[in-house]
Amino acid sequence: MGREDKATWKSNYFTKLVQLLDDFPKCFIVGADNVGSKQMQQIRMSLRGNAVVLMGKNTMMRKAIRGHIERNAALEKLLPHIRGNVGFVFTRGDLIEVRDKLLENKVRAPARAGAIAPLSVIIPAQNTGLGPEKTSFFQALSIPTKISKGTIEIINDVHILKPGDKVGASEATLLNMLNISPFSYGLLVEQVYDSGTIFAPEILDIKPEDLREKFMAGVANLASVCLMIGYPTVASAPHSIVNGFKNLLAVAAVTEVEFAEATTIKEYVKDPSKFVVAAAAVATPAAAAADAPAAEKKEEKKEESDSEDDDMGFGLFD
Repeated sequence: MGREDKATWKSNYFTKLVQLLDDFPKCFIVGADNVGSKQMQQIRMSLRGNAVVLMGKNTMMRKAIRGHIERNAALEKLLPHIRGNVGFVFTRGDLIEVRDKLLENKVRAPARAGAIAPLSVIIPAQNTGLGPEKTSFFQALSIPTKISKGTIEIINDVHILKPGDKVGASEATLLNMLNISPFSYGLLVEQVYDSGTIFAPEILDIKPEDLREKFMAGVANLASVCLMIGYPTVASAPHSIVNGFKNLLAVAAVTEVEFAEATTIKEYVKDPSKFVVAAAAVATPAAAAADAPAAEKKEEKKEESDSEDDDMGFGLFD
């Protein structure tokens, strides 16, 4: 069976991409830099049954999406993010689970000259096992070394690369000589598309507790502003009511105004000793609970010392 011609292949690709966009409500836009064909095959196998990976030329992906915008206008949000070496991972499942599977399928790789370091690279202090003739590599990178038993020894840990640095020829050669493969490559999630909405992958890590905390902080700020400018809202109304009630208690405490809630505070004003008694009654259980372990320890020590004294007395006079 002969290979299909280019026009047929393009037509089939457009049909497949449009069908995937219709069938799957969610997808990842993933970067595929430094990912080889064998690794891509392993990724497809690991995602089988959970997601579908589709790569292709950016011009073809854009053309297919533009031709499908009339049926689904939300797909236009994908166009600005189709740049560089990217592809799609379509899924109906949980986005976090699929993202985690993508992150698991990474392969260690040596540093290559001209590559951009995705993370920090530190060469630990060690005896390299290299002969003195390799000293020039270390000197070119200002790495402190000494000769120990005929081999080069790195004296201190050296921070050789930072994230975003371009790997030079000297760094790449040295790391390869030390058998250090500092980088790992795989499909990198750049954007997430979910039912017409596109967002950064970091949003997947937001938990309900984080949303609740942010919401409560916003409500507190809103209540503070409303109280300051005297503008009542649902957020500030409870605080306004409490503050008003405090003012009523203050007025009732120094006047003849009577109402049920002010009875207790009037009694405290007339006889402050009652407040002292009430406060002591509240503090006593907590203090007793705190003192109980100390008292038990003290009794145990006393019993131990008594028994020791008895034993010593018995032994002396026996």
